Amino acid sequence: MTRSTTHGRAVPVAPPPTRGLPSRARHLLRVLLRPFWVLPSAWCALALALGLLTPELPRLDTDGVPWLFPGDVEGARSVLSTIAGAMISVTGLVFSNTMVVLQLASSQYSPRVLRSFLENRTTQHTLGLFAGSFVYALTVLRSLEGSGSDDVPQLAITLAYLWVLAALGMFLAFIDHVTGAVGVDAVLEETTRQTRRLVDAVLRAGDAAGGTTPDWAPGPSSPDPSSRGHVVTADCSGYLDGLLLDELVAASARAGVLVEVLHPLGTFVVAGDPLALVHREREGGAVEAEDLEALDALVRKRAVLGRERSMEQDLGFGLRRLVDIADKALSPGVNDPTTAVQVIDRLHELLRPLVVAPPVSGLHVDDEGVARVRTREPGLDGWLRLAVEEIAHWGADSVQVPRRLRSMLESLAAAATPENRTAVEARLADLDRRLGADQGAGPGAGQQAGVS
Repeated sequence: MTRSTTHGRAVPVAPPPTRGLPSRARHLLRVLLRPFWVLPSAWCALALALGLLTPELPRLDTDGVPWLFPGDVEGARSVLSTIAGAMISVTGLVFSNTMVVLQLASSQYSPRVLRSFLENRTTQHTLGLFAGSFVYALTVLRSLEGSGSDDVPQLAITLAYLWVLAALGMFLAFIDHVTGAVGVDAVLEETTRQTRRLVDAVLRAGDAAGGTTPDWAPGPSSPDPSSRGHVVTADCSGYLDGLLLDELVAASARAGVLVEVLHPLGTFVVAGDPLALVHREREGGAVEAEDLEALDALVRKRAVLGRERSMEQDLGFGLRRLVDIADKALSPGVNDPTTAVQVIDRLHELLRPLVVAPPVSGLHVDDEGVARVRTREPGLDGWLRLAVEEIAHWGADSVQVPRRLRSMLESLAAAATPENRTAVEARLADLDRRLGADQGAGPGAGQQAGVS
């Protein structure tokens, strides 16, 4: 297991799914399960398989098993036709309700919260159960063509009835989910829960001490990347959504190189732009020309570039989603400062563990304590800028928002470690300047700090 270094310490890289994907297989599994259609399609495939298999099972004695379907072929056709017609109608209703929820979430909160609704398993399983019941009923109905009056697949018909009961139960759960999911409290709670996982992943890097942090500076074991590095460019455009960190450290150790990732997670990288610097670990060990292709592949295969940001590893994206909700609430068309204050409360909850923990250096070392990878971290100052500046700008005319921002920063400053207190006090001083000066210029320093 590779190790990360934090505040002068080398510590094991934790295996959770958020900060540094533990394996390519796990990453591919996440990519496979992420689309909305995967689970409903799996339910339909299961329904098709059951619809083909259950009619072939031998006919059972209904006297011995009284709960089996006792009717004839005509009765079976009637039941299956009714189920198929009803289920496809309710499937359309479920899909329509899902679209309404997505529209409300996008217009009321932020388009960036849509992924939470699309990835919700209750919605996916509900749609899958209803679509699957339709597929199953049609498949079994097809098997009744040409059947005699005594040749009734009783188990298959009974299973269709039980499937409908399960679908109705799931529909009730779906209605309960929808009525609660569109509320601001539920949206903030879910977004905070996902972001807290990312905060915990950052903090785990500072829990266990062991070894020492090697300096990332010119020297026999850590040459200056800018003076002797090979630039790896991106082969496609996209957001830097994650790093296969364990693989990257292990591959760098095998190749005897050091890798510096040039962008924080969540940055949009254009094809052909520099993605990382790769250089030899020993003085005078310049990268050979014949190794360039292999070094490019070493980095590109382990840097995940996607069409959108996600909550897999990107802590800044979690904060961004909360800030966007506050910005929307403070817009003239909504004018809901109370929601913005609720967002600040959630940001306070997320930032407090960061201000009491040692800063993250972004260095990752192998089992021998040799620095192999350096990631670009926004750091506490970048996360504070993101959480405070835009809300302070758009909420400057509100009575509640500036007061709550100041209260949050004062609380964070009181709890912060000495090395983190400077960053918090700088945000507090900047807030005072913003509230006391002309608000002609919009916020932008958060992006300059490498987090957006």
